[in-house]
Amino acid sequence: MSSSALDNEPQQTTPPPNHPTPGLSKMGLAAWIALLVLLGAELMDMIDQSVVLTALPAIQESTGAGPDAVQWLTTGYSLPIAVGLITGGRLGDLYGRRRILLIGTVVFTTASLLCGLAAGPGVLIGARGLQGVGVAIMIPQILATLHVTFEGRNRSKVFGLYGAVMSLANVLGPVMGGLLTEADLFGQSWRPIFLLNVPVGLAVLLLGRRFIPESTVKKADRPDLTGMLLSALAIVLIVFPLSEGHLHHWPLWCFALLAAGLLTLGVFLRHQRRKQGDAPLVTLSLFRSRQFSGGMAAQLTHGLLCGLFFMTWTLYLQRGLGMSPFHAALAFVLLSLGELAGATIVAKSGGRFARRLPQAGALIAAASMAAYGLQAAAGQADLTLPAMTAPVVLIGFGLGMVSGPLADLSLARVPHENAGAASGLFNTAIHLGIALGTALTALVFFATTGGSLGAGLNRDAFITVLWWVGGLLALMWALMFCLPKHTDDPAD
Repeated sequence: MSSSALDNEPQQTTPPPNHPTPGLSKMGLAAWIALLVLLGAELMDMIDQSVVLTALPAIQESTGAGPDAVQWLTTGYSLPIAVGLITGGRLGDLYGRRRILLIGTVVFTTASLLCGLAAGPGVLIGARGLQGVGVAIMIPQILATLHVTFEGRNRSKVFGLYGAVMSLANVLGPVMGGLLTEADLFGQSWRPIFLLNVPVGLAVLLLGRRFIPESTVKKADRPDLTGMLLSALAIVLIVFPLSEGHLHHWPLWCFALLAAGLLTLGVFLRHQRRKQGDAPLVTLSLFRSRQFSGGMAAQLTHGLLCGLFFMTWTLYLQRGLGMSPFHAALAFVLLSLGELAGATIVAKSGGRFARRLPQAGALIAAASMAAYGLQAAAGQADLTLPAMTAPVVLIGFGLGMVSGPLADLSLARVPHENAGAASGLFNTAIHLGIALGTALTALVFFATTGGSLGAGLNRDAFITVLWWVGGLLALMWALMFCLPKHTDDPAD
């Protein structure tokens, strides 16, 4: 990102650069601040995806939440994100990405305050849903701004940093949830995990307005309201029964809603075909690119394995091995260190290895999952945190090599005028995957435990999960053959 572009006044529109920007080390102070604000906003959004995991027992005890309400503390956050990301991306294209980012920040910060003040499960779930709305507005603007502003090696390095933030967020959420809950700051138990977002959100608002350049699409058309409604309805009709089905023993209405969701999805696609050339919500021509469509499928798979693994791993550590929230948080720290190491290697590579680097990461993570499964099966209740360090760190290392390159390579050839819509689709894929992965726990994990708190059942169920996750990693590795083998950067 050139510092001159970032030094523009907030009211001006910054056109995307038409030449490679200088090395990251040559960026000016304003450019660094803008980049840190964007990545900080991304970190804040993604942390709240998983921050409740290690705090769930404390939340349940203090609010009296039942099993259904506990599940919706996670699903209620993911579902609005999956529903709204495509719309959020298009709104940024139309009305200015910085402007929409700041509006989303206001929504998210307000919702975080409501979460921290909630006295009962109903208010907390509602506030979590409002957080999800704010994230759906914010995230596409972050990725689109990075996409239209950076080029060349600078772009690859910045997307490497983006991947590092994603990797950090995946594990920092449970770590913060466990540490802050056990610390019981000011006698507030779990509430600081949400209240901490308030000062961070205010900082994003103040610094973002000053340093983030505005970008938009010239001669943008009005939004496709019918497409927005149909896409939202289709996702809700599909995700809701998958999330609720196991709680009600899969009654007929779950399958009826799924069928209605698939039918609505078909109507949405037909509507979008008619709208091509007339401001569609989804530019279907994007999917003609093997690079973009393959990257989307890999991203969806990535979300599936994350939704399945992280929730069940938390239950395994605390119920299966009897760890406290603090010690479970230490396990996430080990994974985080591995992810940061993998993401650091990606950032330093500058995109030179194209798809080969994330594919290597997927294979490392899959092999490590298999080793962890064998260790868990052999160790049973005697498995300790030091003993699992090697496979856990290697799992994180492999996952850390995936996020940044996958985003970079999938979006590399997307035209700038479609950047917001493409980034909205790309982020929808991972959040929809997380929601579906969470729903998959009913079939893979809870079908074995039956909701029991018994340590043995939870250990057996988690070992089964590891083999499923290993299979998803193998599928993601295969899908990444759709990505380019060589970088498009002429300097390479």
